[in-house]
Amino acid sequence: MKLIMTKMAVKPVERKVTRIGNSLGVTFPAEVLEHLNVKQGDEVIFNIEKNGKVSFEKKRLLNMEGFEDIDQDFLEGMQEMFKKYDKTLRNLADR
Repeated sequence: MKLIMTKMAVKPVERKVTRIGNSLGVTFPAEVLEHLNVKQGDEVIFNIEKNGKVSFEKKRLLNMEGFEDIDQDFLEGMQEMFKKYDKTLRNLADR
């Protein structure tokens, strides 16, 4: 079951798993893609949680302006750290 975000409420929407080539896939309702501002060719990130839930979000591109002299491995490590500890960092920021 999927949820569609409206301006005032969350509405569940079901989709059937289908075969796409040799893989299985699910199509996304237009309202979900619009809500996330996802277009064809954009990348999304799936977040698999320990409680069995899965969420996804549009992958945000980093503005690299001003970072030309910083080691690429360091930047990739920082990006991975922010991805891994996103919830913790957001909770700390909200305090």
